[in-house]
Amino acid sequence: MEGKLKAAFIFIAPGANSKNHRTVVSTPSVELEVYGVGSYDEAAELARGLVERGISAIELCGGFGIRGVAMVSEAVGGKAKVGVVRFDAHPALNWKSGDEVFK
Repeated sequence: MEGKLKAAFIFIAPGANSKNHRTVVSTPSVELEVYGVGSYDEAAELARGLVERGISAIELCGGFGIRGVAMVSEAVGGKAKVGVVRFDAHPALNWKSGDEVFK
């Protein structure tokens, strides 16, 4: 493998803020930045900044509903691959979809 993969994982939770709730996990082959966000808008803004810094893959937690995933995908404009962990009803969101909680 040539160089490290630069990737990010974004989770969404009430009260989370990407400036305060973040960490980096560095392995020999992957450098993973992890961020918590409190809204779809914050996630989209964060994702735009991540691709500007060279992040090429973004995975979204299961709290993101269909609309949230679409917002992040549109925000990166094809400059990064966007994947998602799927829950139709997320346990940390009182068994609701992020689309219902983060309208």
